[in-house]
Amino acid sequence: MMRKEWTGFEEGNWTKQVDVRNFIQKNYIPYKGDASFLQNPTSKTVIVWEKCEELLKEELQKGILGVDLHHISGVDNFKAGYIDKENEIILGLQTDEPLKRMINPFGGSRSFR
Repeated sequence: MMRKEWTGFEEGNWTKQVDVRNFIQKNYIPYKGDASFLQNPTSKTVIVWEKCEELLKEELQKGILGVDLHHISGVDNFKAGYIDKENEIILGLQTDEPLKRMINPFGGSRSFR
């Protein structure tokens, strides 16, 4: 039985158990249009990207700009980091400093529940 939330999707094995492959096979529709729906970057995006390019050039010249040796990599192991807080729409892109590397010793810390 299809759930209300699935209205418009083709029924398949994915409705009975977790089966991402089946969901995609049943519901994927190739896009045959062109790129006319795309928009140019906003002025904020241009400003942030220019700062990213400057940082990347600096990293190429100096090497790695920073490494955090006190925290293991993870989605919520760092305070939000910003490239340009005033112009960023998506916040907390990486570690607490631009281009700072995080460590992942022995494959990182994994918790299984």
